[in-house]
Amino acid sequence: MKARSVHIVTLGCPKNRVDSEIMLGSLLEAGWDLSREPEQADVIVINTCGFIEDAKEESIQAILEAAQLKEKGRAKKLVVAGCLSQRYPEELARELPEVDHFLGSGAPVEILRVLEEDAPRQLYPDPDFIQSAATPRRNSLPSYTAYLKIAEGCDNRCAFCIIPALRGKQRSRPIDDIVREAEHLVAEGAREINLVAQDLTAYGHDLPGRPRLHELLHALGQVEGLRWIRLHYAYPRHFPDALIEAIRDIPTVVKYLDMPLQHASDRLLRAMRRGGTSRSLRELLARLRAEIPGIVLRTSLIVGLPGETEEDFEILCDFVREQRFDHLGVFRYSREEGTAAAEMDEQVPDEVKWERWERLMQLQAELRKEQQQAYVGRELEVLVEGPHEETEHLLVGRHAGQAPEIDGQVILNDLSDEDVAPGDLVRVRIDEAYEYDLVGAVVGVVSKAPRRVPERIPLPIFSR
Repeated sequence: MKARSVHIVTLGCPKNRVDSEIMLGSLLEAGWDLSREPEQADVIVINTCGFIEDAKEESIQAILEAAQLKEKGRAKKLVVAGCLSQRYPEELARELPEVDHFLGSGAPVEILRVLEEDAPRQLYPDPDFIQSAATPRRNSLPSYTAYLKIAEGCDNRCAFCIIPALRGKQRSRPIDDIVREAEHLVAEGAREINLVAQDLTAYGHDLPGRPRLHELLHALGQVEGLRWIRLHYAYPRHFPDALIEAIRDIPTVVKYLDMPLQHASDRLLRAMRRGGTSRSLRELLARLRAEIPGIVLRTSLIVGLPGETEEDFEILCDFVREQRFDHLGVFRYSREEGTAAAEMDEQVPDEVKWERWERLMQLQAELRKEQQQAYVGRELEVLVEGPHEETEHLLVGRHAGQAPEIDGQVILNDLSDEDVAPGDLVRVRIDEAYEYDLVGAVVGVVSKAPRRVPERIPLPIFSR
């Protein structure tokens, strides 16, 4: 086909965003253009999420909206990719005749074949694809920050999770390959890299020689120009002392850890097949805080798993009060066919899930307000992101304890006559604190960003 412009919509997690960036990189390398507006695109690609019910519904809605645009506008093809496509291949193909091609979660590099060759309507290779540093990819975040996927798939069998069925077994990338991609991202302007995988702390167990995550961190710590390395999705079961020491001692590894814990009731942890206990979780959190002073902890929890009683939920609330996490996400359990939990007795009614979710979120909001106040009067190193979305007279940024897109921002209301631009690292005195955001004044420049960075390639993102 002669169409040469594409609009990509990405739903779900940062790992899915990286897959979209691979599709985008392949297309741009072949001479395609990225269309900022779907109405102006020759091809619309919807990269779907199929993790939980809310995500599936959002993906279907995005597909239907794109199908309407295709009918009314210039788009010649509509492609549906990702986890939902992998999970329901026959159903989607039957119910959505307006979709021209379906790509499974292991097929992001097949996008050119679909658009430029004689490809089948449904392309579902086994989900065994894993990128390398040589895989075409175009970062869709501002050039000073990027995600770096270090592994694909998962070997855990959590009772509530469908991901292993969609993404396959754990497949780690070699250390030298990851370092090469990090060097490439830094050459394009990245100062911050966020490591992602389904199970970060399982990194390397499937590779020859069984390298570990702490070895990877030491190698990344040598990448010149890289200022911040952040860890996301660290499974709590495997956390050796060497990893704690690496987080503590490597200057470029920020003292931030995203570690989904899911629950604190031993009965529920067993039902979830998490492989730990409330005692082991408390001991790990205590070790982290003792060995890494000031560490910022993010976690995610699930309410409403089958069999969760009010007593179990109160145990979880007490755990949150006790641990006082810096950042907390709460999911309502979603009954997903193909998972062990879907077959469990004592499914919790939706209204009970909602009520527990609201109570836990309110509890965290109260705790967070208190924690945020502790920042007032402190000076923090902040990565400048750019103008405030509501006014050009303010800038925004993030300190090391704020991950992109999810953890709030630092609003810069006084630049002290400093020449500050996106990607710069500055010292900020915090003067005000709110539930999510901090407000402060720039008191000095730590490091200027390289000014040779390319223009950002925007990808529309819809979060769950």
